Amino acid sequence: MAQSSLPKDTDFSGEAYDQIVENRFLTAAVNPLSTFSIDVDTASYSNVRRFLKQGQLPPAGAVRIEEMLNYFPYEYPPPSGDEPFSASIEMAGCPWNPAHTLARIALKGREINNAHRPVSNLVFLLDVSGSMAEPNKLPLVKSAIKMLVDNFGENDRVAIVVYAGASGLVLPSTTGDQRDVIHDALERLNAGGGTNGSAGVELAYNVAVENYIAGGVNRVILCTDGDFNIGTTNQSELVQLIESKAKSGVYLSVLGFGMGNYQDSTLEKLADRGNGNYGYIDTLNEARKVFVEQMTGTLITIAKDVKIQVDFNPARVAGYRLIGYENRLLQAEDFQDDAKDAGEIGAGHTVTALYEIVPVGSDTPPPQVDPSKYQQPQNAAVADEFEVLTLRLRYKDPDGTDSRELRFALQHSDKSFAEASPDFQFATAIAAFGMLLRDSEHRGTATLDAVLEIARANLTWDPHGYRAEFVELVERARSLKAGHQLSKL
Repeated sequence: MAQSSLPKDTDFSGEAYDQIVENRFLTAAVNPLSTFSIDVDTASYSNVRRFLKQGQLPPAGAVRIEEMLNYFPYEYPPPSGDEPFSASIEMAGCPWNPAHTLARIALKGREINNAHRPVSNLVFLLDVSGSMAEPNKLPLVKSAIKMLVDNFGENDRVAIVVYAGASGLVLPSTTGDQRDVIHDALERLNAGGGTNGSAGVELAYNVAVENYIAGGVNRVILCTDGDFNIGTTNQSELVQLIESKAKSGVYLSVLGFGMGNYQDSTLEKLADRGNGNYGYIDTLNEARKVFVEQMTGTLITIAKDVKIQVDFNPARVAGYRLIGYENRLLQAEDFQDDAKDAGEIGAGHTVTALYEIVPVGSDTPPPQVDPSKYQQPQNAAVADEFEVLTLRLRYKDPDGTDSRELRFALQHSDKSFAEASPDFQFATAIAAFGMLLRDSEHRGTATLDAVLEIARANLTWDPHGYRAEFVELVERARSLKAGHQLSKL
């Protein structure tokens, strides 16, 4: 197949996205260890969906492939024994480069039935500044919160803090069975004024700490378009503020809303440093997914500071590339450093990571580097010659300070892509789509037609219709590309 790329539309008004420098191929003999923090954020996928449904291709910075992969549920095996999550690895051929293979790492968090979840102490921190007046902002925030609290009981607690030019407590911590009181407090909210987010953060965390429930879910849920323009507006200072508040034991969820002035760059960093997750809500259906279908995963953390380290065997692997997770990379020594912050897994969450591997003897060798004058090359003979890699995982219990480690080895396999599991194939289609949206130099022979073919063949397990919607989005992207090409004739 010939290479396929997508045209770039650069008119994104006042929205802010960080530049992503894609991971490159590394030589396994020189860089055998690949270390990163897991990520269960999903904002990128729903934000990309918003662009495509508006007839616009997303900016490259909005396309974070790991968040697109982790938007979808998969039929991964559940954990057994005392571990909070399971881990499995699968290896098969790479559809966009037949000389390469793909290794998929799959984690599955323990499911917790809503009837057995811990009681919750939630503080909603709502942006009611003037920029939130649009229908897909504050009105959608109100509807989303109602969906969640309608599933709460008398032992759960909800408070609402708002911020605009100033901040205030519009609903003190209230038991979840007082739904009318909570709904009335929401209905009284109106948007107007500037955005002093830092003052709201201070107040929200204070309320959460005052009503802290030992052994329960203690979380601030920030709903905003991220347009902070009063008080502490510097991104790094806001991140430092959130980082300091995270030490209170209160977790943070960040939910983005709206368009036009959407500040994705800021919101992603706040969620990462607040020991929380980051989502983007563009529709009532997405609100239902986050607050109803995946409520326990949104609220309940089952493992924190989860790190992955993959040790590649240079006897089998000439080079490798981690697809996505660019802003989650860690140094090799960070893996055993329990003081180093990493990602959290919620109840029932799935985490997917893909490596593109250059086998030893491939016609496309990885970049060459000069060997060190002071170090001898590793002796690959000491490794099991049939092992491709070893997966190491470290995590802490939600209230713990010391990490535990798990290890899994992947044996070599000649399995073709057609022989891979449906989940493996579908995840690969998502990754290829992300690379095409980003116009990645690593997209190989990937095309939107090939993505559609793979995705359509793996729709048999789609309990919520997310995979079918993905097919529609790829079709929209293909139409946008065709229209762009015709306009240049």
